[in-house]
Amino acid sequence: MSKSVILCGVGGQGTVLASKLISYAAMSKGYDIKSAETIGMAQRGGSVTSHVRMGEGAFSPLIPQGKADVMIAFEPAEAVRNLSYLKEDGVVVVSKKAVKPVTASLSAKVYEGKEMLDYLKKKVKRLVVVDGEKATAELGSPKALNVVLLGAAIASEEIDISMDEIREAISHKVAPKFHDLNNRALDAGAKLYNK
Repeated sequence: MSKSVILCGVGGQGTVLASKLISYAAMSKGYDIKSAETIGMAQRGGSVTSHVRMGEGAFSPLIPQGKADVMIAFEPAEAVRNLSYLKEDGVVVVSKKAVKPVTASLSAKVYEGKEMLDYLKKKVKRLVVVDGEKATAELGSPKALNVVLLGAAIASEEIDISMDEIREAISHKVAPKFHDLNNRALDAGAKLYNK
């Protein structure tokens, strides 16, 4: 059994931490883990993509095209950009809030993400669009988006990691003062998947 998860977003959204939580939880189960990040001008809002592969058959850290079981996308355009990695019946959990890239900010182009979400709705059989802005406002911190999306992805049961195993990872990889926030974010995300 092997599972592959691709996480994509822009710098500062917590993509790398979410991938580390998945990796830690999987290692705690005894799975072989391979992971890699590609970070482009992350501090300036550039693309960040993390590949996490676990279990037998994970020979390389990079997920081959068409082999990701789950995509966790922090931003709609990043989901579209990385869609070729998803397998045909894979799950996409995406935040509906668009983050305007630097290139669009420099031009007069308007980008709100709706066209990207419409494209995903046509192309992805198992798509979960999360109102991350609303969820994080209710939690009181925009920094919890990564764990909200992670909670929704775990609830899909496609990653083969339980909520309790992610909670354990949070207790080891996140500063204690943020444990409560992250555990609430995990629950909020799971509820959004199950709606």
